[in-house]
Amino acid sequence: MADTVQFDLVSPERLLASAQVTSVQIPGADGDMTAMAGHAPTITTLRPGVLSVEGPDGASEYVVTGGFAEISADSISVLAERAIAKGDMTREHHEAMVKEAEEALSRAKETFDNEPGPVDDAAKLLADMVAVGDHISV
Repeated sequence: MADTVQFDLVSPERLLASAQVTSVQIPGADGDMTAMAGHAPTITTLRPGVLSVEGPDGASEYVVTGGFAEISADSISVLAERAIAKGDMTREHHEAMVKEAEEALSRAKETFDNEPGPVDDAAKLLADMVAVGDHISV
């Protein structure tokens, strides 16, 4: 199909998805974006959020905590630090992710005293993780 693109979602543990799709909404670090067939070549980093996929077989959503997306005219490859199908996401998963983000913020504050860059990044990570929970209602 000319209006579809190959989509692959990979985490360190496994391949979560591989299919022909019509669009992928990506939570990019610099803002959300939608990738479709014919997209200009792009590489972007991910922020914690929900990655939404639309295809001939329906829609699916995945919670991602970070990583990279490589987009070309005929493929979208997402390499996620952690990815879980939204339907499999539990309150316990979310609480563990928030706890990790809180610990990262604490370490950043200890390590980078009076250096706002890394501390701000860790605070943003924590805020994004809390927002994911609100978005998916866990």
